[in-house]
Amino acid sequence: MKQLIECVPNFSEGRDEKIICQITNAIQSVDGVKLLNVDPGKATNRTVVTFVGEPAQVIEAAFRSAKIATQLIDMSKHKGEHPRFGAIDVCPLVPIANISMNETVVYARRLAQRMGEELGISVYCYEYAAFCDNRQSLAYCRAGEYEGLNIKLLKQEWKPDFGPTQLNERSGASAVGARNFLIAYNINLNTTSVHCANSIAFDVREAGRILREGDPVTGTIVNDANGQPIRIPGSLRKVRAMGWFIKEYGIAQISMNLTDITVTSLHQAFVEVKERARERGIRVTGSELIGIIPLQAILDAGKYFLRKQQRSTGIPNEDIIKIAIKSLGLDELTPFDPKKRIIEYLIDK
Repeated sequence: MKQLIECVPNFSEGRDEKIICQITNAIQSVDGVKLLNVDPGKATNRTVVTFVGEPAQVIEAAFRSAKIATQLIDMSKHKGEHPRFGAIDVCPLVPIANISMNETVVYARRLAQRMGEELGISVYCYEYAAFCDNRQSLAYCRAGEYEGLNIKLLKQEWKPDFGPTQLNERSGASAVGARNFLIAYNINLNTTSVHCANSIAFDVREAGRILREGDPVTGTIVNDANGQPIRIPGSLRKVRAMGWFIKEYGIAQISMNLTDITVTSLHQAFVEVKERARERGIRVTGSELIGIIPLQAILDAGKYFLRKQQRSTGIPNEDIIKIAIKSLGLDELTPFDPKKRIIEYLIDK
């Protein structure tokens, strides 16, 4: 039986269609690789690409796309809303079929080594591919972003896993990892305030917020007996979140990564953000999926809202999906075509 890996590289270019096209052409130049989704964002100046194939084919396609990205993207001139530190900012491999996470880690590290040695990129391995506990966290690896790399690379504790210890000014650094399926998901608010969006994000994200005396934003940080800041955990486990303003839509969003949908599902995240927003006098108007989603995740959402409406869940999947799309407002900003966004439908084409 075929082993299948999904690759979801994020490139620090979301505005120039010619550059994005050259990157995706590099991916499609590898026989046997199937391009599933290309999702550019103007405000984030970032494109998320999803493709699948057998392991050797996938890492070859990932390498070719990284090579083109380093040639076409100049990080010294890059601006965007999303945290980033490199031209191919992050490149996770996800086991899909007939392959273990441990096997996927081997391929991720092989790709990271090749990118470091042949492209001159400082590469950090993260999540399951990490060589130390700290680097399991993507946010930790990317701390300081591109602007902080020059100083960061001078420190021994920030020595890359592969590639140079000197700053590659044009390409920056990259994080290459192996992880479980992740849903990138943004929730739309009827406000333009990043402060309000961040407050809601801190309410719900697993990392929560730092405890402060008085004002929760500007007050003095409260430390524990070891001098470390005390954190108030958020309400949703396995969720990362931040607030931002998206100029092209004219709204603030809660930008979320759902890292384990068996712990916090799509609809649970939506409902919790909706309630926390309501408490602050803000309304959730809809949401936005970045990339693709497993069929079961959207069916679970549709069935949840059907039960809330006291309706039967014994209806065709097509109708359950429609309920999920409308209930989550997935089509508020752009049309949502299930045939182009659900991974099982894309693989079966």
